[in-house]
Amino acid sequence: MAVTEERPLELEASEAPEVVEEPMGVFTRPRGGRGWRSWVTTVDHKKIGVMYGAVALFFLVVGGVEGLLIRVQLATPSSSPDELLMSAETYNQMFTMHAVTMIFLVVMPLAAAFANYLLPLQIGARDVAFPRLNALSFWLFLFGGLFLNSSWLLGGGPDGGWFMYAPNSSVVFSPSHGVDFFALGLIIAGVASLISAINLAITVINMRAPGMTLMKMPMFTWMVLVTQLLLIFALPVITVALFLLMFDRLFGANFFNPSAGGDALLWEHLFWIFGHPEVYIIVLPAFGIVSEVVPTFSRKPIFGYPFMVFSGIAIGFMGWGVWAHHMFASGIGPVSVAAFSFATMFIAVPTGVKILNWLATMYGGRLRFTTPMLFAIGLVAMFTIGGLSGVTHSIAPADTQQTDTYYIVGHFHYVLFGGGVMGLFAGLYFWWPKVFGYKLSEAWGKWNFWVMLIGFNLTFGPMHILGLQGMSRRIATYSEGYGFNFWNMVATIGSFILAVGVLLFFINIWVSALRQRRHPVDVGPDPWDARSLEWMIPSPPPEHNFDEIPTVTELDEFWYRKYGHDEQGRLVRIAKTEDVVQKGDRAGVHLPSPSYWPIVLAFGLPWIAYGLIFNLWFAVFGAACVIAGAFGWAMEPPDDPEAHRHPAGPEADAPEGKSADVEGEGAPVG
Repeated sequence: MAVTEERPLELEASEAPEVVEEPMGVFTRPRGGRGWRSWVTTVDHKKIGVMYGAVALFFLVVGGVEGLLIRVQLATPSSSPDELLMSAETYNQMFTMHAVTMIFLVVMPLAAAFANYLLPLQIGARDVAFPRLNALSFWLFLFGGLFLNSSWLLGGGPDGGWFMYAPNSSVVFSPSHGVDFFALGLIIAGVASLISAINLAITVINMRAPGMTLMKMPMFTWMVLVTQLLLIFALPVITVALFLLMFDRLFGANFFNPSAGGDALLWEHLFWIFGHPEVYIIVLPAFGIVSEVVPTFSRKPIFGYPFMVFSGIAIGFMGWGVWAHHMFASGIGPVSVAAFSFATMFIAVPTGVKILNWLATMYGGRLRFTTPMLFAIGLVAMFTIGGLSGVTHSIAPADTQQTDTYYIVGHFHYVLFGGGVMGLFAGLYFWWPKVFGYKLSEAWGKWNFWVMLIGFNLTFGPMHILGLQGMSRRIATYSEGYGFNFWNMVATIGSFILAVGVLLFFINIWVSALRQRRHPVDVGPDPWDARSLEWMIPSPPPEHNFDEIPTVTELDEFWYRKYGHDEQGRLVRIAKTEDVVQKGDRAGVHLPSPSYWPIVLAFGLPWIAYGLIFNLWFAVFGAACVIAGAFGWAMEPPDDPEAHRHPAGPEADAPEGKSADVEGEGAPVG
């Protein structure tokens, strides 16, 4: 549908969209107190999403500092250890923790922040299916990340690379406890992601608003659903691998020790069976964000919606068939090389479909180059470059030459940062007014985008050249005379420009919050003239999300409540935004009660891990926390007991024979 003309048109009261009334439940007042206590005990998906985002941005700073230290080390060649910023041992720990932090503690949880906050709003639900499990997943992620980084204070970080290949990860080659922290920390973080994935997938499948069929779901919801299914199948694989690694190191097993009958390649297969779907776990939520931003600021529906949906599903499915292109240099044999080369070529097709459909959506639209739109276009451009450099790995001889060179480093940063992080920044600017009730500054935002884009390309573009010139990955320094000096200096300068770009984002947050405090501006529930259901409720959303659960009749339901066609087929405004959005002031909505048991249970797992590494008495304390948390959780009623003594209980206003829960008002249980 092309936008041909708009004109204001008052909507008669009789033409207003029909609203399905629901029985009133009981509003459960939080027992968690106010201030920080309300955050520690919350089970509200919106607060959990905000906390996911805040912690991920904190770890973005941590991982960014680690990356800058790496680039300072490599800015110039050195001929003696005295000239180095870090020793080779410390450098190995630094690049390992940089990768682990950015992948597992920044990009994945930042995507989880959007998923937690937005999925129930986009599908018209009160909350996720299991609110307490949702809280548990966040606290496990936080404690897993803190446990992993505590290795810096307890003997040094892991030093085998984020891929932790055997035998480098064995006690013989890495006698410190860093790899133990790696294995146990990622097991804890992996459990968090698995719980969240199951919860969100069930939420989308079972809790959509009436009339919202699968093919009427927003693109972001679709891409997040595919991501959760990928996580459900991929995380058990890496968890098994990490358990085997833990048993090798802590209990003398020999799963990856060839001299004792083990197989070092077993780790590579297990890791990359997880590791390549992980790429799409990172980029698919960003694709979903771009698929929301581009139509909004092109003032057109997404071009080829069914193709966008099925291309996302195809990416998720085919992502399982390309892992061994990471292993062409390991001697897996010509038949395997040929099969995985073909699969690597083929997976470019659904990705290309998405890129072409985004371009077709923009073509002929009324483009508004807001900050979210700039970041979305940046993703399309940068991911295309990363995808093209990735397709070269389908050519086995080229892949074999590029393996373990800086060409690979440049490639995967274009995919993960240019694809994942650019999309997430688009989402931050796009949904910020929905979450906090005010916009981030557009002026600061555009500076943020352009400085980041320039710094990103100056940092990772030269790495392709360095790799083709023969510079190896994972080297702490290099000697004069190899021709690496110039491009390494360019990359280091670019990394600091990129860091300034990220700093501008945090300055933007501070400046915008200060401006809003001094001169409050009500941006309203729909500042972008957007398309999906989260924009038809107040900003920030009320605790109960929707006054009435909407009935969905169209893809882009909210858009079609605002716009229609006249007798000549022209697109016209049929309703004012304020006449369509909900007020958010409804009382008597049944919500689950806050609980501190998820944080108690999650707090115990790192102590069990410390016990396995240092002293089993720590594990006893951790196990006590886990048992106490599980028992308290099981015995705690899902709702405030006061609610059941309220004169107008949840059954009072429900039709005979039905509870408010059955009608969709009731809180999901966790």
